[in-house]
Amino acid sequence: MSAEAERKTEHIPEWKREEVDDIVGLLESYDSVGVVDVAGIPSRQLQAMRRDLYGSAELRISRNTLVVRALEEVDDGLEELAEFVSGQVGLVATNDNPFGLFKQLEASKTPAPINAGEVAPNDVVIPEGDTGIDPGPFVGELQQAGANARIQDGSIVVLEDSTVLEAGEEVDQQLANVLAELGIEPKEVGLDLRGVYADGVMFGPEELELDIDEYREDFASAAAAGRNLSVNAVYPTTRTAGTLLGKASGEARSLGLFAAVESPDLVDDLVGRADAQLRALAAHIDDQEALPEELRGVESEPGTEADAEAEPEPETGDDEEEQTDDQAAETDAADDDDDDDDSGDALGEMFG
Repeated sequence: MSAEAERKTEHIPEWKREEVDDIVGLLESYDSVGVVDVAGIPSRQLQAMRRDLYGSAELRISRNTLVVRALEEVDDGLEELAEFVSGQVGLVATNDNPFGLFKQLEASKTPAPINAGEVAPNDVVIPEGDTGIDPGPFVGELQQAGANARIQDGSIVVLEDSTVLEAGEEVDQQLANVLAELGIEPKEVGLDLRGVYADGVMFGPEELELDIDEYREDFASAAAAGRNLSVNAVYPTTRTAGTLLGKASGEARSLGLFAAVESPDLVDDLVGRADAQLRALAAHIDDQEALPEELRGVESEPGTEADAEAEPEPETGDDEEEQTDDQAAETDAADDDDDDDDSGDALGEMFG
């Protein structure tokens, strides 16, 4: 160390050394440390923000030179934050992750009026509606500001939403007065995070601004796609085994119905389907005398065709419908071999 540097060190006031030590203690006590912009925040609101952070984060404002000295003294990567220490800034420290810290700081911001000479952070709009202000010179001020305003029913009314200033443009005194009169607060006041250091990584605010709902939807969509892939690839997992077993059971049942397998689990469905087919066939016979007594006057049940379409293997129903009358008759005759003699005779007469 040079003699000049030693003399400067020797002449550092005690209160500055204590302040640096306090800042160093702060930096070493938390997992995440960031630099925030506090410019333009009124003292009262700043104190309110400090109270809101209590218990989850700590805000410390000091001289920039002392903050930089403390950052460099701690080292360990925190010295990278020194590049953000300019203007009116403060340190914010927390054991939360940087994303949680950013979200908390953004949520703590409050609306505030904008002053002449400031740059609009976004488009400034005077909304449509009754201003509640009595007729007078103010209507002219509104019009000069760019609002479509006039006097109606004894009050000054804005006829439509009027953009009076675009983002990035400077506010003049006249517009500032109009906005203040209307109670419009077009800017937000809060702690703007310039950068935060955590776990050896420097994060900028643009990296921390996440749309939680969008990310949640993306994860849900990815999980659903993975589940569908597992099911379609017949890859069993703890989450898809039940679905795969259910799917296999349904496919086995469909195959059994299609092949008319005489299984105890399928017999009711097979008999019901055969009965519906027989009744549908009987409904197309004009000569009622040719039918057994129990089938005379039978009409095709509504929904029979819909039920056929709803079967797991619709090809079966289509094939049966495409059969000729003779083929259908032969099939039904074969199925009715065990019927009583009267039914057999009736069917014999029906098919010649």
